[in-house]
Amino acid sequence: MVGMHKPSGRPQVVAHRGSSASRAEHTLGAYVKALDDGADALECDVRLTADGHLVCVHDRRIDRTTNARGVVSTLTLDQLNGLDAASWKTPWWDFDDEGAEMDQEHNRVLTLRRLLEVVRDYDRVVDLAVETKHPTRYAGLVERRLVGALEEFGWAGAGSPVRVLSFSGVALTRVQRLAPQLEVALCIEGTSWKVTRGMLSPGWIAAPGIEELRTRPRLGERLLRHGHRLHVWVVNTAEDLELCLGLGVEAVITDRPDYILGLLRNR
Repeated sequence: MVGMHKPSGRPQVVAHRGSSASRAEHTLGAYVKALDDGADALECDVRLTADGHLVCVHDRRIDRTTNARGVVSTLTLDQLNGLDAASWKTPWWDFDDEGAEMDQEHNRVLTLRRLLEVVRDYDRVVDLAVETKHPTRYAGLVERRLVGALEEFGWAGAGSPVRVLSFSGVALTRVQRLAPQLEVALCIEGTSWKVTRGMLSPGWIAAPGIEELRTRPRLGERLLRHGHRLHVWVVNTAEDLELCLGLGVEAVITDRPDYILGLLRNR
């Protein structure tokens, strides 16, 4: 399998926005916790700032996950750097002796470049699944900047630990035009089988949400029958994990990598 590191005998466990059940999503603290938890891979969403930096933020706006308000694409990296991106999740942290000593870098808005450095420098193999968010005011610039960043790390070709996800088939086609050997995965939610089949190109990974697999029992088998590997989000319970294992899913994306890994060890 090109690029992807797959553990023997079980799906790859991918930390969704880090260990986001217990830490503020997309912060360095959440990703360090995921690595400590034993996650095989990390997942992030990326958006472009007003001055062209890729940052790990899910929402179009920063209101939910920082102590400020605004649209990511209208703010500079310097403006984002000054924000608290963690206290919404753990408002008690400052009252904890250990928490008070934590490097404040763990609580800021995280750049993709910093996350790539973490993956590169970690003492074991770690994969990274990067989702580009659409629609966006920057259209294809997001993918161009992403591939450019991967080229700097030597990760835009065969054997890259990075794969790119999107709900946009156009975005994934753009990625493959820029970096033909990168693996890509189409996120699937709420589209008919006909539309899904029309969007999925040969060789693409299919990434359905767990709700899709629950409510459309034939979907997983149809995707497999058409030659697509399955990566599923967001798998947080024993029941959902069993559903994925029954289908032979290749990767499970979870907010709780420690819990899912424990379930897999105890099977």
